[in-house]
Amino acid sequence: MSHLLRRHAPITDAAWKEIDDEGRRQLVAALAARKLVEFDGPLGWDHSARNLGRTDELGDLPVAGVSAKQRRVLPLVELRAPFSVQRGELLAADRGASDIDLGELGRAARQVARAENIAVFHGWAAAGIVGVTESSPHAPVTLSGDYARYPSDVARAVKVLLDAGVQGPYGLALGPEEDTGGVETTEHGGILVFDHLGQILGGPIVWAPGVQGAVVVSQRGGDFHFESGEDIAIGYDHHDGELVHLYVEESFTFHVDTPEAGIALRAT
Repeated sequence: MSHLLRRHAPITDAAWKEIDDEGRRQLVAALAARKLVEFDGPLGWDHSARNLGRTDELGDLPVAGVSAKQRRVLPLVELRAPFSVQRGELLAADRGASDIDLGELGRAARQVARAENIAVFHGWAAAGIVGVTESSPHAPVTLSGDYARYPSDVARAVKVLLDAGVQGPYGLALGPEEDTGGVETTEHGGILVFDHLGQILGGPIVWAPGVQGAVVVSQRGGDFHFESGEDIAIGYDHHDGELVHLYVEESFTFHVDTPEAGIALRAT
């Protein structure tokens, strides 16, 4: 039996399909980090740590005349966001309603996506995760307040990576404010900002909730690893007469193999 306990929920297959489809719709756009780094997995709920291939010497030995080393690992973190669904909405889904209220699911899905993006790009100390911008040895590039100048700012970031011997193509994660600014600049008759950025980068540009400023990362491969235990899934917690209590869950960690392959861009 799956630890998600979905079979114990008072939810029919048709209603589960509506829930899963809505969760997927909410997550596709917001899961920015995994679009720009290598995704390893999913390796299963029982997968607990990433092997780092390194060791630490142990000094307090139980027997004289021996030596010992302890292997280093990076434990996976379990991330969960709860939400509830009205039982009446689930009954409506079984009758074929196409407008059931799953607003809380959208909120929970976006919370998980945002937490994942922050962990990858900016780190999560409590989980032992060092993010792209934390590990980068490069001084951040200053973002101009003029969104039409973003291509020049990104070009400077790309040049820093090239000077460090990091080849492209490159991807760009844009924080919500920066993404909106670029869109509005284009809509108001300015330079086609995103087209110009695409030519400079040669790789994807993604909207990244949780990111502060922007981040440029190499897409050559082998530099950044997102390790998934259980990929994002929806599980059952409990229910009462009015509500079914569910959750969005995943387990993951992230490791930077090449710190110089990423650079932050920060607004003044």
